[in-house]
Amino acid sequence: MNEELDPAARLLWGPPPKGGRGPKAGLSLDRIARAGIEIADAEGLGAVSMQRVAGLLDFTKMALYRYVPGKAELVALMVDAAIGEAPPVTGTGWRDPLADWSRRLAGVFRLHPWLLDATVGPRLIGPAELSWMERAVAALDGTALTGAERLDAVAVLAGHVRAIAQQSRAAGPAGSPEQQLLATLGALVFGHRDRYPATATAMAAAVTDGQDQALEFGLRCFLDGLGVRIAESLDG
Repeated sequence: MNEELDPAARLLWGPPPKGGRGPKAGLSLDRIARAGIEIADAEGLGAVSMQRVAGLLDFTKMALYRYVPGKAELVALMVDAAIGEAPPVTGTGWRDPLADWSRRLAGVFRLHPWLLDATVGPRLIGPAELSWMERAVAALDGTALTGAERLDAVAVLAGHVRAIAQQSRAAGPAGSPEQQLLATLGALVFGHRDRYPATATAMAAAVTDGQDQALEFGLRCFLDGLGVRIAESLDG
């Protein structure tokens, strides 16, 4: 491992640190990351701190610093551990595996909503997170898409999944203030349906359907379009 890489790179991709001197048996990067995940799952990413993680593990904060230099590196470890190695995807060809991959990624965001906050902006990704990209890009092997197009296709799919996950989190659980606000908005739209007839009609149909189809609708539209692009590449 190149020693010039930043601490997050060494932690994610290098051998595990030994932790220095002292009786630190049982403390490891994995335990530290899992403790951070436990806090973030319960209270959100903002509740995570070196002090909180140390307390949960019954160690001092200084003991943690022998393994992890700061919160940024802690969050990087948490992200890679929470996302985990990409599971096998089902289906043949490229379309069904990509759809399955997208649904599985959506499941990860539902399980750990704080990942939406932790995976924004330029950052180094870890080996587990990269395995998800590998799985999706590999599903496009054998198509006529260029390497850049395969990467772009995966980026668009991941962006769609993130957008739906963010909307779901913003909506909140049933009975929450967020849901009450959405109900109020719906009532306002219906009350002014003469001004917003198209929106009111669409919302009424959505209520009748009884479920949110945004993830699947977006997948179908994108995969249909990608299929056209693949066919054009073959013809070209």
